[in-house]
Amino acid sequence: MTHEERTIDYLKKNKSITSMDAIMELGNTRLSATIFNLREDGWNIVTTYETGSNRFGETTRYARYLLKKPYRKEK
Repeated sequence: MTHEERTIDYLKKNKSITSMDAIMELGNTRLSATIFNLREDGWNIVTTYETGSNRFGETTRYARYLLKKPYRKEK
């Protein structure tokens, strides 16, 4: 199974994914590249940005990718 297939399965089940989710759950350390490939293939994935704290207590910003209906766009 490819990173793209695992990511789509995860998104269909969980509706969204972050880089940390991808690392911990899917073993994917290059989520943004996977999302790029999925978008190129017509998947309707949007990006939102969230703010949180890192392990040092510093504020950080990260992307959350959401799978939207219709799941695939017409090419």
